[in-house]
Amino acid sequence: MSDFLLFSLLSFCFFCTSSSTTRHCVQNLQQGAHGFCVSSSNYSNIRLACKSTRFPWLCETSLSQTSLLPANPTSLDFIRSALSVSYDNLKTGQSMVKSILESSEGNLNRTTAATACVDILYYSDYRIRSTNDSLTRGKIKDARAWMSAALVYHYTCWNALKYVNDTKLIDETMAFLDELTRHTSNALSMIVAYDNYGKDISTWVPPKTERDGFYEKVSGGTELRSKGGVPSNMKPDVTVSKDGSGGDYKTVQEAVNAAPDNPESTRRFVIYIKEGVYEETVRVPFEKRNVVFLGDGMGKTIITGSLNVKMHGVSTITSATVGISGDGFMARGLTIRNTAGPDVHQAVAFRSDSDHSVLENCEFIGNQDTVFALSLRQFYNKCRIQGNVDFVFGNSASVFQDCEILVAPRQLNPEKGANNAIAALGRTDPAQSTGLVFQNCSIDGTNEYMRFYRSNPKVHRNYLGRPWKEFSRIVYINCVMEDIIHPDGWMPWDGDFALKTLFFGEFGNTGPGSDRSKRVAWSSEIPSQHVHTYSVQNFIQGDQWIPSSS
Repeated sequence: MSDFLLFSLLSFCFFCTSSSTTRHCVQNLQQGAHGFCVSSSNYSNIRLACKSTRFPWLCETSLSQTSLLPANPTSLDFIRSALSVSYDNLKTGQSMVKSILESSEGNLNRTTAATACVDILYYSDYRIRSTNDSLTRGKIKDARAWMSAALVYHYTCWNALKYVNDTKLIDETMAFLDELTRHTSNALSMIVAYDNYGKDISTWVPPKTERDGFYEKVSGGTELRSKGGVPSNMKPDVTVSKDGSGGDYKTVQEAVNAAPDNPESTRRFVIYIKEGVYEETVRVPFEKRNVVFLGDGMGKTIITGSLNVKMHGVSTITSATVGISGDGFMARGLTIRNTAGPDVHQAVAFRSDSDHSVLENCEFIGNQDTVFALSLRQFYNKCRIQGNVDFVFGNSASVFQDCEILVAPRQLNPEKGANNAIAALGRTDPAQSTGLVFQNCSIDGTNEYMRFYRSNPKVHRNYLGRPWKEFSRIVYINCVMEDIIHPDGWMPWDGDFALKTLFFGEFGNTGPGSDRSKRVAWSSEIPSQHVHTYSVQNFIQGDQWIPSSS
């Protein structure tokens, strides 16, 4: 039984009357805790605000206990109180994770998981604090993006601990993270309600999705695509040269290490990476903001690695050849690859949880899980992505514009065929502003793959995506789909999991693989009046942060 369910069963409400005002009191019987009271008017408003959440009882209970609500709270006061509850619980969760780490000396797997959790929950800490600041400045879309990311981090930590759950402390921490996730979900739901319905809390409702017939309002404009990208006039701060000639560093990581540590900085640190093959694992940490990689072109500047889950015992996140955590990352003119092969499970080439990241004219080569768009807002322009199993995945809000998406042979005996899914989206909550949007992309196979496909197309089945998590959202707009795409279009994950809650949408696609007449019933045609919901401007607010490419 979860802590929350136990709390629900052991709690009850009653009214008490004083000489001056009616108070609503809640008696918490769990572990002998004392009760608490709020005015009836405030409690009525709390109930109204909490109706917008997925976990209203938890919301009502937690907001009734907080001391932050003024006598006559505004809609933003309710949101800030919900954020405070989430943040206070996060601090407890961080403490519990640190205790796991301290007690795990000599246990490599547990230490690895706990260390990852410490980092991930720190990112969540930063995003929740930033959310509160953004509400003060009226930046509601930023608030939604950052709280969506906080949910990603809480789940990611929980999932890391799941595989090393061999102590009571870990079990208790996972249960606590479950409740933390619900608190964070409630805060996010209120933010979404405020954005969609305004200040009047009586109009707020729980988060809805496209499957409910709900489409986000658009902020104007009829242009789906962005004309921005990585600026062409940037001058390098440092140069990386494989042989050391005419460069400041021989490795990319050395150049990254030279970038200043300032997560609030607006200055770009530009690293020019000369033509060559750089065999290394590269990490741009959270503290290093606005780092830029400039290469000499796809296939010329190559960063390569081979870490994978099967052979090296690493996690999916840590298998990445290049992993980005610092916001504002940009890259142009290079190849990033993971050469682990098609039979070693997860082997990421590029992983990003960098908000406002822009990648242009870049190539990503791998097999399973090539591009891990983990969280936040990302823009890929004129890139080439190659793989076979869920090779574009994560839980970010990402737009892929004018990209070439290529299916590669999957196993050591590719002539036998396989089921391949291009995309998998891990959206766990309907309030999350996340999804994968492919615009004006081409969908085909590599030359090697097409040789096997043409010889026996019936055993090679390729799908646009599958639902990794319950509220998966993937859309294709104005893409050219070759005949390698199976007529069903979309692939289930496991039985009927998520088929009633996902949103897999298509609009204006062409090519022999775009025929919707035989598509699975749980996919959708995007109504023309709502297609601009998925524009770069509306879906990731790209008009506010993607710079002019000139």
